Amino acid sequence: MAQTSASTQTSSHHARLINRMRMRRVTLILALCACAFPILRAQQSPEAQSLVQRAVEVEIAADRDDHSLWHYRMSEKQDNDSVYDVVDTTQGDLKRKIQLSGRPLTADEQRAETARIQDYITDAHAQAKKKRDSVHDDESAEKLLNLLPKAFLWKVVNENAESIDLHFDPDPNFKAPDYESRVLSAMMGDLIVDKKQHRIATIRGTLAHEVDFGYGLFGRLKQGGTFNVERRELSPGVWQIIETHVHIDGRALLFKTIGEETDEVKTNFQPIPPGTTLAEAAKILSAK
Repeated sequence: MAQTSASTQTSSHHARLINRMRMRRVTLILALCACAFPILRAQQSPEAQSLVQRAVEVEIAADRDDHSLWHYRMSEKQDNDSVYDVVDTTQGDLKRKIQLSGRPLTADEQRAETARIQDYITDAHAQAKKKRDSVHDDESAEKLLNLLPKAFLWKVVNENAESIDLHFDPDPNFKAPDYESRVLSAMMGDLIVDKKQHRIATIRGTLAHEVDFGYGLFGRLKQGGTFNVERRELSPGVWQIIETHVHIDGRALLFKTIGEETDEVKTNFQPIPPGTTLAEAAKILSAK
């Protein structure tokens, strides 16, 4: 029983990491992109701030209770228009490339994918590194999520029976506790919250001004960059990121995620057992 409980906890942890790692990476990108935004003369709406606070609390609680793992299809335009078959596991996700530049893989390419997967599932060092990176991303994601109600001035811009649309601007009175938080607090954009469940469905924005890092010595991001992250409910109470779009022209040497062109779309989600391992995932992928 203790072993089963530990496996379930590990499964829950990695299921959260898979989803929140992407959210954290994109959130950090967006924060960095906005660091030259001027402080606008916006006013705080207590009602809007309360809505965001509740959404954050619901998201954190739901992530901690989520034991789900998924088998899905993922397309990535930034990787030569590749399509992957992906399986979540108790040790992180495992993916197999199935299309490249709009065509199926050749026999040689398929064999190379099989070899790569087998090498990874027997490489404890690579798995440990991925886990450490995921834990760090998980912690950062929760920290940044907790700052959303505190770092911005919020207002409701639209509301219907299904959702509430909010806009946020930097709060000039916010005192950031660290560098990451200072960067995050310079963002501006929009957030859509599911009205019934208080879950975050969409976050999006635009880079309104050119951004310099170290007077341009460490990087420069050009005006007009955009981002859009979409999340949807896959099963009752379980939400996942289904689309990530980041289009930023420029580069920053201090942050390896900056300067990326990202278009990821996830489809065909199918639930799989909570205790699925890397070896079991490899079998699922090889059966395709």
